[in-house]
Amino acid sequence: MRVGIGCDVHKLIQGRPLIIGGVEIPWEKGLAGHSDADVLIHAIMDALLGAAGLGDIGRHFPDTDEAYRDISSLLLLQQVGHMLRQNNYRIVNIDAVILAQKPKMLPYIPEMKDHISSVLRIDKRCINIKASTTENLGFVGREEGIAAQAVVLIENGRKV
Repeated sequence: MRVGIGCDVHKLIQGRPLIIGGVEIPWEKGLAGHSDADVLIHAIMDALLGAAGLGDIGRHFPDTDEAYRDISSLLLLQQVGHMLRQNNYRIVNIDAVILAQKPKMLPYIPEMKDHISSVLRIDKRCINIKASTTENLGFVGREEGIAAQAVVLIENGRKV
């Protein structure tokens, strides 16, 4: 068994769609980034890569590579899932939290879980997503950005 943690933060800006967990959420601002800036998926990807000892998303999908400009983070997550399977890892569970003052995330969480479970080929009961505000404190509370954190548990399927 191996544990990984991941964290991601993106600035809120005008003129971009807000995509979290692969879901486009109607909102006046979106997240700035090279890809679609999906903080939840990025945190999960980093947690999975870390648990498997495979580095981080910057190593595999650098923001200097134009191939990843505006790409759906779900496509990148799919590649991470493939890397784990190639290394004989199985995802046991994913627990994640989105930190956003606004908009409310609760209505979109079931769809986020559907996307993640489909892309990673795991049962959605293995995925837990929560959302929290920061009680108007810090950059999240001032609605300057959105953050996400994830913890994962994976196991190696190799016989020892």
